[in-house]
Amino acid sequence: MRIDLHNHTIRCNHADGSVDEYVQKAITLGVDIYGFSEHAPMDFDKNYRLCFDEMKLYEKDVLDARERYKEKIEILLGYEIDFIPQYMDERVLKAKVDYLIGSVHFINEWGFDNPEFIGGYEGKDINEIWISYFDAVESMAKSGLFDIAGHIDLLKVFKFLPTKDVRILAQNALKAIKKSNMTIEINTSGLRKPIEEIYPSRPLIEEMYELDIPITFGSDAHKIEHVGHGYDEAMSLAKEIGYTKIMTFKNRDKQLLNF
Repeated sequence: MRIDLHNHTIRCNHADGSVDEYVQKAITLGVDIYGFSEHAPMDFDKNYRLCFDEMKLYEKDVLDARERYKEKIEILLGYEIDFIPQYMDERVLKAKVDYLIGSVHFINEWGFDNPEFIGGYEGKDINEIWISYFDAVESMAKSGLFDIAGHIDLLKVFKFLPTKDVRILAQNALKAIKKSNMTIEINTSGLRKPIEEIYPSRPLIEEMYELDIPITFGSDAHKIEHVGHGYDEAMSLAKEIGYTKIMTFKNRDKQLLNF
């Protein structure tokens, strides 16, 4: 069973390719369940996300594709929502979707994973940045709003790594994710970033396994060639650690499947 639930469309303003091209690539790769999770609209950082006026159009794009390709692949509808409490919108949080991914891309409105704002690391204690990051992930989990925690160690993207043990820094966030009955994605997009590593790192996946936190997979595709990139590596890593099941969703309901 091959499941890929984190993928984008051209409507986020920083991705290429049509919905059909993404789906066709997934079918070629033998993906069984493919999910679109567009960057959800909010009145912040508007250049990198769907706008509110296009929500229905995006949903129609995905649902029409679901019908067109139903004999070849199962297509799911979702959103990836930036956890910024003052900007999150009920129109998104209450949308009729299969799942919501909660992600932290901002610390106090600083877009730490955007190359445009890499200067924000200068002159700061890297451990304090990591503490603030995982505090935000913990708050995201405690909100109870989301089904999946997105790329939970995204902060490593530019190789600004903590000097403290990341497992200790992340422990409260992982416990909150577990308590909230969330799933954590194994996201392969880090393989094509400066860190050249899957999100999350092996030590964190081992901690997740010990806490019995379920997993799913995501390419975080913004281009057609991203679809499925690193999937086999991610699946092998999960199996090495002990995982045998993968989570999927339908109308916000969960289902564990063998992989």
